[in-house]
Amino acid sequence: MCKIMDYGKYKFEQKKKEKEAKKKQRAKMQNVKEIKFRVKIEDHDYRTKVKHIREFIEDGDKVKVWIWFRGRENVHPEIGERLAHRIIEDLSDIAKVEKPPKKEGRNMIFTLVPKQ
Repeated sequence: MCKIMDYGKYKFEQKKKEKEAKKKQRAKMQNVKEIKFRVKIEDHDYRTKVKHIREFIEDGDKVKVWIWFRGRENVHPEIGERLAHRIIEDLSDIAKVEKPPKKEGRNMIFTLVPKQ
């Protein structure tokens, strides 16, 4: 017994299935967002940036946080560490640290990921 079918229609349906599978695969992928802070950041700016980080994490994205040092600020990395720990503490309810704060040249970088 054999089935007679339209080959063009068959290929179209196969492409449609593959496209649908790719859509579902992309939805699970995590994006990496980046937010930059300065060491001397005002309170309102800080709250706004933390709010943006919170939105990104709630969407399921990773967030790479940069704390940027300029000039004489480079001599006092402890100020940047305090800022990093403040950010981590404020977001501890929804995020965990994937990569801890580390000073690299003029920047201190760490990564936050959503809690499972």
